[in-house]
Amino acid sequence: MFAFAFLDCEFGGLDPELHDITEIGVVVTDYRLRELSQAEWKVRPRPERVSEEAARIFGYDEEVWAQAPGVRQVLTEFADLMPSDCTVVPAGQNVRMDVTFLELAYKKCEIPYPFDYHVIDLATLYYAWSLVAGETVSALSLRQSAMTAGLLDKGGVAHRALADARLTLETFRHLIGRLAPREPTEPVPDAND
Repeated sequence: MFAFAFLDCEFGGLDPELHDITEIGVVVTDYRLRELSQAEWKVRPRPERVSEEAARIFGYDEEVWAQAPGVRQVLTEFADLMPSDCTVVPAGQNVRMDVTFLELAYKKCEIPYPFDYHVIDLATLYYAWSLVAGETVSALSLRQSAMTAGLLDKGGVAHRALADARLTLETFRHLIGRLAPREPTEPVPDAND
């Protein structure tokens, strides 16, 4: 049996060797996408491992993050939140990036990695949906897929881990619903139209 961890992380930059995880948000679901739990953590980074650009994007404030727990504590609590009676698959928007940072952090902390090696990526689902729906995709971002789903207006996406994890789950649910089987008499849209 599977469970899914719809997750989002914020980082001090894009290189897991040079930057730290600064925030983790997760919504855990069962295999039918029913929510089981959710949590969010700020993670205390080493200030020199947070780039100015990343700090601006996710609203990093050194004084606020100085009060956050360290990465070892957060990774332990994060792993403890996962159901132990099934295989937990990480899911998210561009989730490979999150998984890369998490795998490295778990390894450095010598804590067993709590997830399966498979991933469920919203960007891939969004692109597949666009092919089936015959709609052109202008970007593979969370913002674009959520706007297409009618879950977000043209305003910006706040880069908060739990909010992005939840938006990813809601967009995923929407796209799955749009991919429901069609009646045999209903024509399949032509991708060239």
